[in-house]
Amino acid sequence: MNRVRLDPVSPDELAQRVAGFVECGHSHIVRFCAAHPTVLARHDEAYRELLNRGDLTVPDGQPVAWALRLFGCPAERLAGSDAMAFLCEWGVAIGLRHYLYGGTPEVAGQLGETLARRYPGIQVVGVESPPFRELTDAEWHATAERIRAARADCVWIGLGAPKQDWAAERLASADARAVLLCVGAAFDFVAGAKQRAPRWMQNSGLEWLHRLLREPRRLGGRYLRGNASFVIGVVRDSLANGRTRSL
Repeated sequence: MNRVRLDPVSPDELAQRVAGFVECGHSHIVRFCAAHPTVLARHDEAYRELLNRGDLTVPDGQPVAWALRLFGCPAERLAGSDAMAFLCEWGVAIGLRHYLYGGTPEVAGQLGETLARRYPGIQVVGVESPPFRELTDAEWHATAERIRAARADCVWIGLGAPKQDWAAERLASADARAVLLCVGAAFDFVAGAKQRAPRWMQNSGLEWLHRLLREPRRLGGRYLRGNASFVIGVVRDSLANGRTRSL
């Protein structure tokens, strides 16, 4: 099977799963998967296997949820930005400890300040913006050590797919002992560095168009070619398969 397993959950169900992962005490990986990573995974076996090794892969992006429903799997989208907001608010009462990993130094710092202002009492125990290059094994282990030393429960990784997915795997392998949540552009959106699409565009599956119009040079290939590949793959799968929760 050249598809990615997806795990539709509500915000409350996500919180329950995260609480269980935190109690376990080992590293767990939660990803918020839009159409783009599923397209990459169809043509990259190593990346596909990486995604399918994750503990929870949540459908992010309205087209992903629609495709799952087409295959008979009840699904609603849960965007990384919305999940971050929900878990940060929910976690205040239980003392959840958050570590921010990704973005530029300015965005990461702004995100920490935004969360502190929006959710009084939140515990942000680390803010780190990694260099834009491949890290060495020693650097990955040093990062995992900083996360352990901070006693972080949730590490929010905002590096964009597929980079953030490999980063989560490296941190888990280095025994970060935290829930590693890959949330992509959520850093920019929650921090206010970039404007998210209006709610009507999110609900109608046009959030990608809003982002494309704002960043055409960076996102043109991903959305124009990638969206076509996503639709073609879904149509082929719908003709060949019955009920499924993979894309």
